[in-house]
Amino acid sequence: MSSSLGKLRAAILIVSETATRDPTTDKGIPALKEVFARVAGDKWDVVETKIVPDQKQAISDAVKTWTDDSVDDGYVNLVLTSGGTGFTQKDVTPEAMAPLIHKHAPGLVHAMLAASLRVTPFAMMARPVAGVRNKSLIITLPGSPKGAKENLEAILPQLAHACQQAAGADSRTLHVGGTRKLEQDAGLKSLSTPQDTSVHQHHHHSHSQGHGHSHGQGGHTGPRAHTKPEDRPMSNDPAAGPTKRYRDSPYPMLAVDDALRLIAEQTPEPTVMRVPVNDKLVGCVLAEVIRAREAVPAFRASIVDGYAIVVGAAQTAPSKKGIFPVTGVSHAQAGEASELKTGEVARITTGAPLPLGATAVVMVEDTVLRSMTDDGKEEKEIEILTDAIESGENVREVGSDVKQGEIIMREGDGVTAVGGELGLLASVGTKEVLAYRRPIVGVLSTGDEIVPHDRPEGLRLGEVRDTNRPTLLTGIRGSGFEAVDFGIVSDKPGALETALRNALRQVDVLVTTGGVSMGELDLLKPTIERQLGGTIHFGRVSMKPGKPTTFATIPVKPNDASDREKGVVFSLPGNPASAVVTYHLFVLPALQKMAGFAAPRGLPRVKVVLGQDVKCDGKRAEYHRVVVVAREDGLLYASSTGFQRSSRIGSFKGANALLCLPAQDKWLKKGDKAEALLMGRIISEL
Repeated sequence: MSSSLGKLRAAILIVSETATRDPTTDKGIPALKEVFARVAGDKWDVVETKIVPDQKQAISDAVKTWTDDSVDDGYVNLVLTSGGTGFTQKDVTPEAMAPLIHKHAPGLVHAMLAASLRVTPFAMMARPVAGVRNKSLIITLPGSPKGAKENLEAILPQLAHACQQAAGADSRTLHVGGTRKLEQDAGLKSLSTPQDTSVHQHHHHSHSQGHGHSHGQGGHTGPRAHTKPEDRPMSNDPAAGPTKRYRDSPYPMLAVDDALRLIAEQTPEPTVMRVPVNDKLVGCVLAEVIRAREAVPAFRASIVDGYAIVVGAAQTAPSKKGIFPVTGVSHAQAGEASELKTGEVARITTGAPLPLGATAVVMVEDTVLRSMTDDGKEEKEIEILTDAIESGENVREVGSDVKQGEIIMREGDGVTAVGGELGLLASVGTKEVLAYRRPIVGVLSTGDEIVPHDRPEGLRLGEVRDTNRPTLLTGIRGSGFEAVDFGIVSDKPGALETALRNALRQVDVLVTTGGVSMGELDLLKPTIERQLGGTIHFGRVSMKPGKPTTFATIPVKPNDASDREKGVVFSLPGNPASAVVTYHLFVLPALQKMAGFAAPRGLPRVKVVLGQDVKCDGKRAEYHRVVVVAREDGLLYASSTGFQRSSRIGSFKGANALLCLPAQDKWLKKGDKAEALLMGRIISEL
């Protein structure tokens, strides 16, 4: 039944036509092995793996080889198949498995479907099979490595007990100590407790210490968090009621720098796409080195309006001066230039190609007209008034601006609307480039008390106009990113879960405001953790304004063809000033990283001179709204916008910077220098 190390034996069967032809394309076996090692490595050995095509006989033969006692050292305890469980005509794994099953296990099927349905409603299209053959447990998993991992994570802690029972172990011996002992041995935390006053306390402990296994459906079926449970305490459980809610936040208070480090670690790396060289490229960061396909200019061109002439090094100075016949015209348009001979000149316009043989251009200002053609429409002869013209004068040589093959832009360079990068790329014939995809950002406000800011009716008691959403949408677009408006979402748990799930299928980053404090209706954190299987990386920051700021990642299945596996969520405080400050401080650097910025630092930092005394907070870093001006002495001066309460959006009127005040119990005096984050243009008083 087990190996020499006392571990249970598992086998993995991949059902895939593609992987059968090229095993190197398979990602299922390493993904499932990783789950065994991470979740229950002390209990399992993966002793057999195989890849077969989507054929019932091939699938059936492989499974029977492992379950019918013909493997070295005996049968395997667990057979996992991955693939072939969908609705296409070639999906035949359930049909191959069903005749092999002696005892069906509908509970395992239900647990896997429940776990998948928490990620996507399309999980209802799966057709899993689970049951016992002889002394082996057989389970079919989805073909997607991500889906297979999610399903296995949901049930693996219970499988050791199931396999021991299937192998014939004495049931009474296995159940000594009761269900709670089984859960403890499996590393599970029960949601059921005796009916006493400790029920809610036990429930909170279950979530904080067993975060990887405790997301509904008996506490054992949700997506598993890939972080240390002891470092990720869970939020209030809304089901516990207000009398059992926390009186102090379970989340540690992080310093701003620590929060920024976590954001940098958990924010996904940028993805690359091919972009045409047009206005869609503006705002993007290049993901490759660009070399010039063509020289600029591609021909010898005049840089002035005048006359092309032939000037040789052997010619004497007086030969450049005198009266010359005008034998041709060269305009700045496509065409063929005639050959120019010594003693002739050709009228030429700025940017036009030099005639063959021409070596210099004399400016029209250095000439006079001496005669015209008989019809008076053309110049016949002109006089050059100077003998100082040298070979190559007023001529742009081929490649003098950009040489063919020369590096014109590098990976990490940005394409701005005013910097000329688009023109440079276009000038050398670049048609498309590899660039980092800019993340798409969703914004929603939460709360039953929130009403649209432009609703014509007056406010009823308790209602608040939604200022955060339009403010954040404007800020995100002003930062150069696409923003999607998801409106206002109710505080009701089901509505919030649905809104978050739908939004994360459409965007890379979701910014929410409100619902992150300690109230019984502050549901963002519990919804992220309990309903969506997300990981909250921090839930409080030692700063003002913005202490309840929350940063999380949630497993997703996007609507588009991208392969991203997690969505990023910033849940910002509901107070307007807090939302704006925390967007600039935390969200913007994450967006810059995902967009491929070489140094995603958020807002630029400058040194400013204080225009008045400012009191620091002894416990928390503060971001004070100020107006920064440039004066004649070359220094930048900062003046406070006044009262700084976090609910006071008026403190941002005219503000173009955030003064960074350290967590120190002291005053900064007028004339002292401090650091500020620039949100807008510096006002000049020069």
